[in-house]
Amino acid sequence: MNDEFVPQWIVERKRDGAALAEADIREWIARYADGRLPDYQMAALAMAIYFRGMSPEETLALTDAMMRSGDTLSWDDLSRPTADKHSTGGIGDKLSIPLAPLVASCGVAVPMISGRGLGITGGTLDKLESIPGYDTHLDNARFRAVVDAVGCSIIGQTDRLAPADRKLYALRDVTGTVPSIPLITASILSKKLAEGAATLVFDVKCGAGAFMKTPADARALADSLLAVARGAGRHAEALVTAMDQPVGETAGNALEIAESVDLLRGAGPADALELALRLAVPMLTLSGVSPDEASARALLEKRLASGAALETFAQMVAAQGGDARVAESPETVLPQAPVLLDVAAPRAGHLARVDADGIGRAVLLLGGGRRAVTDAIDPAVGVSRLRKVGERIEKGEPLATLHARTRAEAEALVPQVLGAFSFSDEPVAAPALVL
Repeated sequence: MNDEFVPQWIVERKRDGAALAEADIREWIARYADGRLPDYQMAALAMAIYFRGMSPEETLALTDAMMRSGDTLSWDDLSRPTADKHSTGGIGDKLSIPLAPLVASCGVAVPMISGRGLGITGGTLDKLESIPGYDTHLDNARFRAVVDAVGCSIIGQTDRLAPADRKLYALRDVTGTVPSIPLITASILSKKLAEGAATLVFDVKCGAGAFMKTPADARALADSLLAVARGAGRHAEALVTAMDQPVGETAGNALEIAESVDLLRGAGPADALELALRLAVPMLTLSGVSPDEASARALLEKRLASGAALETFAQMVAAQGGDARVAESPETVLPQAPVLLDVAAPRAGHLARVDADGIGRAVLLLGGGRRAVTDAIDPAVGVSRLRKVGERIEKGEPLATLHARTRAEAEALVPQVLGAFSFSDEPVAAPALVL
């Protein structure tokens, strides 16, 4: 035990704007992880960090200490390089699901540890669990076996992976300290570094349906993630991508799995397919599989066209206990909502806005998200056939289709969905995907 370690002095130093010593950060996290440091002192330090920030060196030390609070994985025995992608979350953002098998089909192992939905934001694990039998709770040995056999695996965080982050995240959620770039960085990267992938690509969402609302804030988070990832010895790249309208044409768990299958066929919505390719390219180039962006993109498109990416997805699903027929006919495997209701355009015009936040709230109210941590999710409900900004719409055309348990539930949410759409009499350009 460090006899000179006095927790309140650490809090006071950060409160007053001083940098914390690496040894103090490591001791703090070690004590917090094993219960020797109480929540009220952790909450006090989190609030001090929220207001005073942290230097890149402090953030790296915090991230490393949180990573080392539990198990760490190594993939040095694999015959292929490793890479992973992390998104800060958005509405309709199903890209991890097609991305992992697509990149794996190109010769890069993708050990991906993902999360559940937070607020109105859908979670990768919730989406995958809409596939009957798919098991997201693999232990380390089975996780390694699936990655070794298939090339990719998508699972949830285990109890022994960055346990300090699990405790701190729950505390931040109830103490108003979630929107802190150093704490966000440490939370994301403590898990990703423990996961062991040598290359990390970050998709930092920006806009109405994202946690980071402005380009400046999104870029600051991207810079922080890159500084810490590279400081920890990883190859890393980041894209700041638009999240003012949903990604693709669906929002809702099973609906997004079906759309992911379309993407793995090289079809599906153009924006989602383009974003998947843009994120996959640096996973190949930084891993050394492709010498440049053009050859990486060509290889990715070849794997989509040949069916290799879709076959890898089917193998991953089967290896994790799921019904692999989802890759052939998702409509026969995935749960289906009994009520479908089109939301008709109230006027003609060009779509000027499709508010991701409004669509996300509608999915949550249908039962596709959680109002409380203990809520069960209905995998079948959601929104499909979403029209996109820039499209010309005629009066009475469907703007979206609601998938609901009852007609009354669907009808009650029509005003909510209509409120997410705005029209212009003049043509509107499709927005940039990468900011």
